Amino acid sequence: MTAPATVSLSRTATGSEVPSAQERAKPRWRTEDPLIGWVSALAITGLAFFMRWWKLGTPHQFSFDETYYAKDAWSMLGNGYVREYVEGADKTILNGSTVDLWKETPSMVVHPEVGKWIIALGEKAFGMDPFGWRIAAAVIGSLMVLLMCRFVRRVTGSTALGLLGGLLLAMDGLQLVLSRLALLDIFLAFFILLGVHCVVADRQWFRERLAKGRTRVLFRPWLLAAGVAFGLAVGTKWTAMFPLAAFGILLTAWNYGARRSFRLRLPLVKALFVDGPVAFASLVLVALVVYVTSWTGWLIHASEYEQSTLSNSQYVTYDGGKAWETASEPDADGLGEVTQSLHSLWDYHRAVYNFHAHFLNDATHVYASKPAGWLLMARPVGVDVQLDIQPKTQGCDAPTGSTCLRQILLLGNPLIWWAGTLALGFAVIRWLGGRDWRFGVAVVGVGSTWLPWMLYDDRPIFLFYAIASLPFLVLGLTLALASIVGSSNVPTPRRTAGVVIAGSYVVLAVIAFAWFWPVWTDQLLTHDEWLRRIWFTKWI
Repeated sequence: MTAPATVSLSRTATGSEVPSAQERAKPRWRTEDPLIGWVSALAITGLAFFMRWWKLGTPHQFSFDETYYAKDAWSMLGNGYVREYVEGADKTILNGSTVDLWKETPSMVVHPEVGKWIIALGEKAFGMDPFGWRIAAAVIGSLMVLLMCRFVRRVTGSTALGLLGGLLLAMDGLQLVLSRLALLDIFLAFFILLGVHCVVADRQWFRERLAKGRTRVLFRPWLLAAGVAFGLAVGTKWTAMFPLAAFGILLTAWNYGARRSFRLRLPLVKALFVDGPVAFASLVLVALVVYVTSWTGWLIHASEYEQSTLSNSQYVTYDGGKAWETASEPDADGLGEVTQSLHSLWDYHRAVYNFHAHFLNDATHVYASKPAGWLLMARPVGVDVQLDIQPKTQGCDAPTGSTCLRQILLLGNPLIWWAGTLALGFAVIRWLGGRDWRFGVAVVGVGSTWLPWMLYDDRPIFLFYAIASLPFLVLGLTLALASIVGSSNVPTPRRTAGVVIAGSYVVLAVIAFAWFWPVWTDQLLTHDEWLRRIWFTKWI
């Protein structure tokens, strides 16, 4: 039997106390006043919510892909599943009517249902109008800021750095705009961040158990929570499977490192064959159960989809193939209704995969961009624009011969993204060269949410998909700023210079947020004012 790790204090040759293994395992954040951390984080969250709630119902229209997700959510709320809409449904809804909107046939949606169910909660509470279908995104986007404060604090052990990370996230334009639209990506980013936060919490929790001599840990509550979060993330968009896999691998490395640091026997073998099955069940199997459960509305109405695909002879084609494969005939061998519904759901997933894998290959879009340029904000997405607003109308004060305009642009805060990209390179060096696990979280987070898109750059994909990478980019940036300031609290010229540099950067990032605010929130600008914010031709 392996002897438990020592918990007593020892002394160095100089007589100073060396913390025991148990003390070393305790996360530093527990030594700080939790009240200050929570109150400050809630204050930043409140500010973030105000900015996301302000004039949330404007513009009064379906912006970008809201025309799909807002209506799908309303259909799920009323019918339990997504049905096709009648022609002119958008105009009818914007005129205030929600009567006679649906056809009898189900709609073949190409993304899972969790995000749309969350949008539906807002519509249930506030009605089927722009404010109603956007409020859920505003709430989740604001909670993401709170989560970021706690996540960075957990990683770094510093309340101040946690608040800085949350503030930087709140001051980003991509996160702001997606928190003001009924799109799925803000929900995806929130659940991925929540899952990673739980994995990091498990790392600390597991080391505490090892420090107490418990070398066989079969129940890991933080990993169960991570499995639920990742299940909801995959239930929003399939791309969450990449960070789930990446952090599952990183978790295995952490388990090995923890056992090795406490000098336990056979650390690699036990990390793989003792901790591995527990981690797989807690993360992957729990995520799978949550994911399938999120399709409950679809499963209950699986027969509607079966009958629709069996009777429908009109298919969208790609290179002579069918984007929607015919669902299986209902089994005549007496399989249970649940089994048949799950089989139909599998067929449906195959059809959706065919759509993503083949149907979009030849499609084009004016705002499509290559993922290689996403972190540099190479090609933002225009959500809405109202051009040629004449002087003395709508408050336009442009000089004679010029006009005003309004725009919503999915563009991140350049100072955050550009500095974050530089910090990412620094994080790679600190992780691989300095073996600092905190920087590894940032690197793996960005890599697993961004690099997989390189495999799909032959189809229309958009810069705002990088929102899932943003929290980890901000984490890397926060760690880099902390490195510039230094870890010592003793006043020195080096620390003073570091504080000035880091503080000046944060001030500039906030100023940039204020500068770009009008093109993120549909504000009235003269043409010259707008041009001063469009720094590159690809931003048009």
